[in-house]
Amino acid sequence: MGRFRLLVVDIDGTLVNSRDELTAETRAALGRAGRAGIRVVLATGRRYSRTLHLVEPLEIDVPLVTASGALVKDPRTHQTLFRAELDRAVLLEVLATIVQCGYDVLACADTYAQGFDFYCAREETKSPELAEYLRLNEGCGRIWPDLVENPPEGIFSAFAMGTLQQMRAVEEQLHRRLPGRLQTNVLRSPRYIGYMCEVTAAGVTKWSAVERLAAAWGIEPSQICAVGDDVNDIPMIQAAGLGVAMGNALPEVKAAADRIAPSQDADGLVQVVQWLLLEQ
Repeated sequence: MGRFRLLVVDIDGTLVNSRDELTAETRAALGRAGRAGIRVVLATGRRYSRTLHLVEPLEIDVPLVTASGALVKDPRTHQTLFRAELDRAVLLEVLATIVQCGYDVLACADTYAQGFDFYCAREETKSPELAEYLRLNEGCGRIWPDLVENPPEGIFSAFAMGTLQQMRAVEEQLHRRLPGRLQTNVLRSPRYIGYMCEVTAAGVTKWSAVERLAAAWGIEPSQICAVGDDVNDIPMIQAAGLGVAMGNALPEVKAAADRIAPSQDADGLVQVVQWLLLEQ
């Protein structure tokens, strides 16, 4: 048995290039990893529905870790394997705090089977960042007018959008109001102009979800390689047996990594797979 049995791959900035493309070279490299007995798991901040189109070309038959670890589903059956719902009292405080900071809030639920995956209080927003998000995700949300006062059941994450400075201020206020009760990430998807302040329950990370899957498969942390580029990848990069930052990663992600791979536009995952196969 080789040293590495599980390769965990972030999507934006890692699996896909800056044009949101999965290249033939990267796809082939991950195929080689699979044939060598290394499971490949995608772990992303994306919503579940925004991840599914990558499953078929990669021929992945293992669970998808989505929403930065808050929702894990089987892409073959859409069965939910794990969902880290926010405690209702905590959720109400999160929603109220974001609105009091002056921002509209979106709340994500495990409702893929119903044809949508997030709730918002209204169709219109004064935030240009959130307006763009809603436009690019038309049809993926549902209006819930009293979202802040009486949110639906099953919410596992919430987020606001704005500039980097605005979202860091929201993050600071959330932790001041709910110390030790939340996991937050301020980050920007290359698909959008704005930054998100995403909120999940305390302790919920990509790594917490990966660790749960690995334990079920009898895989030790030392047998895992994790690759990413943004702040929500840091816990898994630090905890895995081999933590890799992409060449395009943020400085703090590179500082947490054991190795630096080429960038997403240089098919950096091809190099990662080569490293793993040399140690099999």
